[in-house]
Parts: sequence; C-alpha cells; structure tokens
Amino acid sequence: MKDRVEQVSKWCYRGLWGILTRWFRVPVQPPNLPTADGEAAESFKPSEGFLRYLKFQFWLWFFIMDIAVFIGWLVITIVEPWIGMLLIPLALFLAIAPDIVAYLAIHLRYDTTWYVLSQRSLRIRRGIWIIHETTITFENIQNVTINQGPLQRWFDIANVTIETAGGGGSNPQQGQAAPWQASHCGLIEGISDAPRIRDLLMSRLGKSRTSGLGDEAHTRAQQARWTSEHIGVLREIRDALRPHPAAS
Repeated sequence: MKDRVEQVSKWCYRGLWGILTRWFRVPVQPPNLPTADGEAAESFKPSEGFLRYLKFQFWLWFFIMDIAVFIGWLVITIVEPWIGMLLIPLALFLAIAPDIVAYLAIHLRYDTTWYVLSQRSLRIRRGIWIIHETTITFENIQNVTINQGPLQRWFDIANVTIETAGGGGSNPQQGQAAPWQASHCGLIEGISDAPRIRDLLMSRLGKSRTSGLGDEAHTRAQQARWTSEHIGVLREIRDALRPHPAAS
C-alpha cells in the first residue's frame, strides 16, 4: 500500500511540478547573486538526507492519522455494519488523499529551496506560491550557530542559523514566525556539511570586516577625518576664547 501511494505520488508530482513551473513561473535555477570579476558564487540545495527526514516525519504522522481513520471506521462498522460499508470509499479517501497532498508539498518544499554564497553575501530562496528570497551581507552577521536535533543526527543533517545586526541574540525557533521569516536571522536548513558552511561564513565574515567591504559607516568615518587645516582653525578659536591676562 505504501509503495503504491509512493508511485502515484511521484507520478502526480512530476505532472504537477511541470504545471506549476509554467503557470506560476517558478524559478528552477538557483538565484543570481552579484559577484566581482573572476569570482564564482557557490550554489547548493539541502541534502538528500533532508528530504528523507521530511518523508520520515510525513509517514510517521500520517500513519497515526490513518490508524485513527481505520479505528473510527471499524467502530462504526461494528455498531452499524451497513453504514460502515457505505463509508468505505470515504475512509479510503481520507486515508490516501492527504498522504498524496502532503507528499507533493514535501517535494515542492525541497525542490524550491536554494542557497547561494559569494565572497560578500549569502542569498536564500524558499517558496513556490510566495517566493521568499533573503540576502544577507557578511558585515551584518553577528553570530553563526549549528543546530541539530536527535532525529537530524540520525539523517546526518543539521541547520545553520545566521543572526544579523538588530537580532538581539533571539532564538529564531521561538515565536510564531517561521525561522526563515524572522527579520534578523537566516536559516540554512537540512545540509550535511554544516561545519564547513559555518566555517566558510565566519571566514568570509572576517575578511569582509578586515577589508571594509560594504562598510559604509567605516567609509564615512574615513572621509570625515580631521585634516591639519581643521585642527589649526579649532586651535585659533580656542586661543581667541581664552581670557587675556590683565595688563600690569
């Protein structure tokens, strides 16, 4: 039964994915990210382990739901056998249709997620009905952490959470908004090489701050430095304001 649902879901997904990409102009390629001459941006997707992780949660949840539907149908059939016979099509629909819909949603979520890294910034894209695309410049990053739960360890994946200026160190997993919708954080989820991505982000963060890339405040401060002429004028004003000693 599970294999048949899987096959039907895959067939429906391939057809639905093609229709959605044409109707809603869903981008199937990674997002563009401005780069310097001779620089190549690195684009990647969540690990295949992330897809298996989502499917495991899906089958666990819907196994519980299907058992509940079966128990409900069985109780009705024992009490009123003729009503139970009439409800067989409805029970099958409730047991199978949500599985197919959720399976399609899992693949759509996986296939529309992209991460792109350049020397100066990170771009994250998610969504199909509404595309969320977030760009984070490295000089605005305050902290980079790795989060991995027990089930994620089993599937050899982890999340990299990026806190930016103004975030106040808040946990993006708290609150009603999804982690990737928080205004002061970015989430790279479901990757198998989280330590490498974290170290890469921190390395480029250090280079960006050292070279002053994109640091507008630093540039303005350099432009506003006092010159010797400025200092000379200030000294003349200081001397003019000093009280003169009384004539003897």
